[in-house]
Amino acid sequence: MKRKCKHIISSKDGKRAIYIDEDNYEEIKTYLFQDERHKKKFKFITDIILGCHRNPEVYDKEDIDDSCKDVTAMKFFKGQENDRIYCKEITTSEGTFVVVAAILLEKKKSKKLTQIQKSIIKNVGGYQYEI
Repeated sequence: MKRKCKHIISSKDGKRAIYIDEDNYEEIKTYLFQDERHKKKFKFITDIILGCHRNPEVYDKEDIDDSCKDVTAMKFFKGQENDRIYCKEITTSEGTFVVVAAILLEKKKSKKLTQIQKSIIKNVGGYQYEI
């Protein structure tokens, strides 16, 4: 069964977009917009994604095996809270590049991925979205 997601923002040319998984929408939205610090960091990350730029310090692939090659992470406040939003990258049939914010993980504690984090990443890798 395909999962549903809600549109958040698109690039000016419409070729890139960011969505949030509908099942986790309230939790992720609450996290992103809880205060000015989180809003600014989210805007910084979305500007990088929508502008076709690359900054692995704040947004990077979580490529642990072939089942999750389209999984990425938005990285919030590395060295502090170290929160993550695991995302799925999709290209629609119209050619639009979409990033779906799927699962929020607060306070990542270790540099290496734990079994729980690997499990989350593999789950997100298996998600299929209705855009």
